[in-house]
Amino acid sequence: MSPSTRSVALVTLGCTRNEVDSEELAGRLAASGWDLVDDAAEADVAVINTCGFIEQAKKDSIDAILEADGLREGGRTQAVVAVGCLAERYGAELATELPEADAVLGFDSYADLSTHLGEILAGGQVESHVPRDRRSLLPLTPLERADAADAKGVAVPGHGASDLPRARLDDRPWAPLKIASGCDRRCAFCAIPTFRGSFVSRRPNDVLAEARWLAEQGVREVFLVSENSTSYGKDLGDLDLLSALLPELTAIEGIERVRVSYLQPAEIRPGLLETLAATDGVMPWYDISFQHASSSLLRRMRRFGGTEAFLDLIAGIRERQPHAAIRSNVIVGFPGETEADVEELIDFLTRARLDVVGVFGYSDEDGTEGESLDGHLDAHVITERVERLTSLVEELTAQRATERVGEDVIVLVEEYDPETGDVIGRAAHQGPDVDGVTVLLGWSEPPSIGEFVPATVMDTEGIDLVAEVRA
Repeated sequence: MSPSTRSVALVTLGCTRNEVDSEELAGRLAASGWDLVDDAAEADVAVINTCGFIEQAKKDSIDAILEADGLREGGRTQAVVAVGCLAERYGAELATELPEADAVLGFDSYADLSTHLGEILAGGQVESHVPRDRRSLLPLTPLERADAADAKGVAVPGHGASDLPRARLDDRPWAPLKIASGCDRRCAFCAIPTFRGSFVSRRPNDVLAEARWLAEQGVREVFLVSENSTSYGKDLGDLDLLSALLPELTAIEGIERVRVSYLQPAEIRPGLLETLAATDGVMPWYDISFQHASSSLLRRMRRFGGTEAFLDLIAGIRERQPHAAIRSNVIVGFPGETEADVEELIDFLTRARLDVVGVFGYSDEDGTEGESLDGHLDAHVITERVERLTSLVEELTAQRATERVGEDVIVLVEEYDPETGDVIGRAAHQGPDVDGVTVLLGWSEPPSIGEFVPATVMDTEGIDLVAEVRA
């Protein structure tokens, strides 16, 4: 098969960081002569970019591999290749248990993915990845990492050089933009550092170059992603680097909105809050990883903070930006969690008035400290607590949304259905995918995708807003 006739589809599971990795892979493959197609059934090779974060994500990734394998019969698909976090984390073990995948490749294979896919299509075999703790690949001292990563050729997905732009796999008016990878924290419930590696900041010039490229593709909002954005720059010798980067990003022609994801509460500095609040174009949206509110349980999780410290942080944000949105995730059922801990979490959530809260039930992750702790709770107790907290946050976040009735908003239009006439977008306080949407009413001519429309909130549906277009 000649290079010009080879086709590949990338199927992405998991988070926005994985989306960036998929688009970098797509850019590499397109540069090597592969045709990118949307539908795996129309591709010679289906590349499944898996997620290995929690149990449900693993199941979804395996199901995607099996579904792609089912396309072989009577279709064009000839090969199925697994990449991504699940592949990096389990490698050859996953390949043994899942023979439906022709190869299970880790991050170190990304640079040569075109060659590997060609070998598989030619009937050859590619050795599956052998996992290792990626924290061991770079120096323990952050300041030594940047040069070491380049010198040792350590793969850091999503950190492609500025002369190798990614290929966009959708036409949304927003796009994730990776500013860092990996994590130096040792949260007792999380295995991400073992397969994503130590924290590595992306150099500002590369971030800015990719943001300019995204603007040229029609992107109006960039969504800065990493495992821990508050650590950005620490390995480059400047903990204020994010504060310096944000005004440069908002100054790029075509970029109207910048949004920062995944802030660690223990690392949020007053100077960063000032920059986030004062920089035009940075959205009043704070994605803060609280995880719980009980200080004793947080220590057991190898985290810091507690109810009063978190409420003080929230008060500081709202003092600067009264209409700011704050979203977070919490874990219930961590080993040793008591009813008193749950009640404290309930008290915190009630007082915090967060805009969006994801509630997750604890499950053991291979190789984490939590796996070996005493005090594991029965599954039915965890399920009950998840249901209780989920019911609470649905009520609280719906109440929070109703507080926005009468508020003037600017909506980035993302969808238009000519059959129903529905126009859907996001206001400044709404993050992409999971933070609710704004339905626009009262327009005379349907706005274009990527257009910014002024409107006034008239009603709510859960966390979603219904807004009337302003003239």
